[in-house]
Formats: sequence, C-alpha cells, structure tokens
Amino acid sequence: MFAPNFSFEQEQQFFLDIQQSIENNSFDRLILSQYKGEIAQLEKMTFRVIELQGQANLSCLYHHSTQDITKNYSIAEGLEKIAELLSLSKQANLFSTEQDVQLKKNKKKAMLKIQKKQVSTDKVGQQQHDREKQRYVQQQSPFLKHLGITDEKGQIVPSMARKWKQINKFIEIFSHAYEQIDASQQELNIVDFGSGKGYLTFALYDYLQAQQKTPLITGVELRSNLVEFCQNVADQTGFNHLDFFEGDVRSYQPEKLDVMIALHACDIATDFAIHTGIRLNASMIMCAPCCHKELRPQLQSPEVLQPMLQFGIHAGQQAEMLTDALRALLLKAYGYETKVFEFVSLEHTSKNKMILATKQKDIQQPDAKIMQQIQALKAMYGIEKQSLELLLQDQMPIENIGCKC
Repeated sequence: MFAPNFSFEQEQQFFLDIQQSIENNSFDRLILSQYKGEIAQLEKMTFRVIELQGQANLSCLYHHSTQDITKNYSIAEGLEKIAELLSLSKQANLFSTEQDVQLKKNKKKAMLKIQKKQVSTDKVGQQQHDREKQRYVQQQSPFLKHLGITDEKGQIVPSMARKWKQINKFIEIFSHAYEQIDASQQELNIVDFGSGKGYLTFALYDYLQAQQKTPLITGVELRSNLVEFCQNVADQTGFNHLDFFEGDVRSYQPEKLDVMIALHACDIATDFAIHTGIRLNASMIMCAPCCHKELRPQLQSPEVLQPMLQFGIHAGQQAEMLTDALRALLLKAYGYETKVFEFVSLEHTSKNKMILATKQKDIQQPDAKIMQQIQALKAMYGIEKQSLELLLQDQMPIENIGCKC
C-alpha cells in the first residue's frame, strides 16, 4: 500500500483512516477543502469510490471557481493523489459508515476530530452497493414507476435510460452545490419553474427526504394536464410537501425561497426567474437558459469582430454567450458565487448550459467593479436593454415576460 511522507502525526493518522475505510468497504466520501496549491481556481476536491468495468476506482470531482471536472483513478493512483492534495489542503473531512473524521491544519499544528458511528452490517453492504453505482436516486423509488422511468420490476425502461442518467446528473450537481450552503437547515423551500412532467422535481424531493430533510417543493407549470398528472403522482407516492401550481413566474410569487430552479425557461423568463431568486435571497439558483432572443436584435458587431459575426450562426452564438455572461455577472454582483458549465441536455432539446449560483454574502449594493464590467460589455456590443438588470433596478414590470415555446 502507498505510504506518503507527512509532516504531522495527525495528518498521517487521517490518511491511514482513509486507507482503512477503503479496504474495509466503509468509505463514503472524502472532501478536501481550502486548497493552497498551485492549481488555479481549484477550491476543493470530493473523492468517492465507484465501480468501472468491474473494478473499484476512486473518482474525484475537482471543484473550480468556474467549472467542475471529474477524474477517475485506480485505488493506488487515487491514494497517491489524495496524499498529494491532502498536504496542500487546510481542511479535510472523511465520511465513512464507521466514523466521520475531520482534519484541520494551520502553520503550527494539525487537529483531528473523530466521531464514531454504529451501523449495521446490512446497511454497510447496501451503502457500498449504492456508492459503486454512483446513484443519487434509488432505482426502487416508487415515483420512478409512476413517471414511466422504471417498469413493474423496478428496472429502467430502455427508452428512458437517457432520462435516468439526466436525473442522476442533476441531483449530483445539486448535492455538490448544497454542500456550499447551510446544510444544517431542516426545511428547504424550493420552487421549480417550468417543472414539466416533474422528473427532476420528484427526484429532488426524494433525494432531500433521504437526507432527512423536509423539502417544501412547488413545481410551477403552464400546462394544466401536467400539473394534474404530477399532483396525482405526488399524492400516490406520499410526497406530502410536494405541490404543483398551474402558472409561471408571473403568476406564482413565493414568499420564501431557499432554492430556485428554472430549466429551459424561454427567453427573458429566465431573467424573471433569476430575479425572483435574488429578490427572495435564495441560497441557490439553478438555471438552464433557453431561446436567447432579447439581445440578438440589439447586437452591433464591434468592428474587429465584424468578419466573424457576419455569419448568422456566429452572431447567434455570440448573443447567447453574451446573454448568459451578463446574467452570471449580475448574480456575482449581487453576492453569488456563480458557475457556467455544460449540463447533460434534457429530452427534446440541445440546450445544455447551466448557470449555478450559491449565495456567499449579503450585500446592500451590487459590486461596483462587476457592474462596470457589465456596462463595458453592453457598450462594446451596443446593448441598451437587458431584462435582468432592469428587473434588479425595478425598471421593468412583471407583465413584460418573454415567449412560450
């Protein structure tokens, strides 16, 4: 077994605990945070054990300030990587079925905190099985059968395999973002604008319930038949705090909001949804924008870019990138840590960009430096109107929402 050279006795013991938990199949996850190495924008790392081609591997999700990257290692390679990153991280948390261990370091000493657990053998085996599959939603969950994801035997319907993958990817993204907000909060008020058939809405409720949380979730959807269908499924599965409302961001205005979700809200409906999240001080905002129409007619090509943007497809891509860049910058200006990255595309659409924002600080006024960056971008492209900015300045009525498609 790989034996690293550590300067602190406590750090060495922590690493031995990692090795032992992997060897006895009790390892759940390892989080290394407050990274102080040379990799630019790397904030923390999350290690889990997965199964690839019948072999156990260590999978690491590298959380950067602008993107997340996953890399898989053999157990031996993974331990070497852990040892390297552990020495460059000021805090580490090991979660296993036997104990939770926390390591904190400063320049002079390291402190180790251990909390023992009592877990039955059956539960250990079940958790190991779940961990290897890297599933965030249990395949036997009754709601999956009602939604047509699984059959009567609890097996994934072949035609829904892609949707099953999307569900788990969405919950994986949520779970990592959830670690950055107040995870001790028992009740979570969540609104999913444009919930559709409720695949992700139900999965999120199921996931949070499994984490011993009380999710208070409302799915907001314009199509009355889907609202009725989803509400019936919620009643049948005993999801007592999951409700569905017929309407959109204009007609449903929550009083309290911890998590705001809007996947594929059309055009400036995304701006209205983000504004709702910011206005209600949501801890997390998740958006997958759709059909960017507002900025395209306003776009004036800077002279140096005119040869490139004379082609319609390039102008459209530029308008889309500019739209989402302005949204992300506005979120940052209002106290959110914001990432823009590719998300597994949902059914019937090629739109797969996600804007993920987590609240980091309360502010009285938006960040002046970021607002200057926004004005410079707008000036460069001749943009006079951007809906989210106007909403945040109380200069746009809620009725002026965008299209439906």
